Amino acid sequence: MADTLAATALTLKDIAREAGVSLATVDRVLHNRPGVRPDTVRRVKAAIERNAFQPHVAAAELARGRARRFAFVMPSGPNPFMQQIEAYLGEMSAWLSVRRLNVEMVATDVFDPSVLAASLEALSGDYDGVAVVALDHPGVRAAINDLVDAGTKVVTLVSDVPSSRRHHYVGIDNIAAGRTAGALVGRLAGQRSGKVAIVAGSQGLRDHAERIFGFNQVMASEFPGLNVLPVLEGRDQDDRSEQVLARLLGKHADIVGLYNVGAGTQGVAKALSDAGRDEVVFVGHDVTMLTRRLLLQGVMDAAISQNPGHEARAAVRVLLALARGEPILREQEKIRIDIVMRDNLP
Repeated sequence: MADTLAATALTLKDIAREAGVSLATVDRVLHNRPGVRPDTVRRVKAAIERNAFQPHVAAAELARGRARRFAFVMPSGPNPFMQQIEAYLGEMSAWLSVRRLNVEMVATDVFDPSVLAASLEALSGDYDGVAVVALDHPGVRAAINDLVDAGTKVVTLVSDVPSSRRHHYVGIDNIAAGRTAGALVGRLAGQRSGKVAIVAGSQGLRDHAERIFGFNQVMASEFPGLNVLPVLEGRDQDDRSEQVLARLLGKHADIVGLYNVGAGTQGVAKALSDAGRDEVVFVGHDVTMLTRRLLLQGVMDAAISQNPGHEARAAVRVLLALARGEPILREQEKIRIDIVMRDNLP
């Protein structure tokens, strides 16, 4: 069932009530008219800023007669990075209210194309816009195209389906992220030769496939002494990632590097610890409470970070621009990556 994050729009009366003044006083402050004490001006402006209130935006949206509905189709299960995106969307409630936007979470199994396609098909006709963490699969592509044909604005989030007719992709350059991971693993391994393991959620996720591609590019061209093993798939689950990596570590005593492409980080770290393989160079993604702890403990060597707050805000802004027929500021919505290590943890 969808979880609604925001609904009713704020009004000038709401701002007046919060600031403890009359509606007329708020109007005078907004129009820079005289006769208002400086302390009162400060209180009114603080209430406006605190609630991200924009009177001209609110008036335009109220004139539409109804709120817009956006759905965010997110992976079910405990994925820390995806949970961060959802949390940031929750923090946008005031911004959303001013613009009369309802944002609803739809949790589904994004690793199963038939389940994901069915979830998208169920949204047809009910939403103005949909942001989806998408699996690159013909069935999912068809479901996205059907939504677009029905008039829904569709944005792919984090993981793209470029062959679909989705309107926009919000996320990082995943090939560049994979190349960065390859450079880190290769350089941190130093002069050692041996094998390198890769654990991914699914190669059907475009972001994971592109990261692996970029990683292998760098490994093949710059680190010939390192042999990359076939990709393991843990579906971003801790227990499954732990199991597949533990089996691999048992078969190969000469693994010197590890790239964890997605989530399942706790399981990956546990498999390394249980095998007594602290010397393995471990590079993964995203700064969460877990990866912070692993970096501080020296279990994880580096995390390639993307900003979940920026991605949440960008996805909503892009959907709103599409719904209004406004241009998308592509440079503004470009998501950057950062390399985070123990000594530069934010």
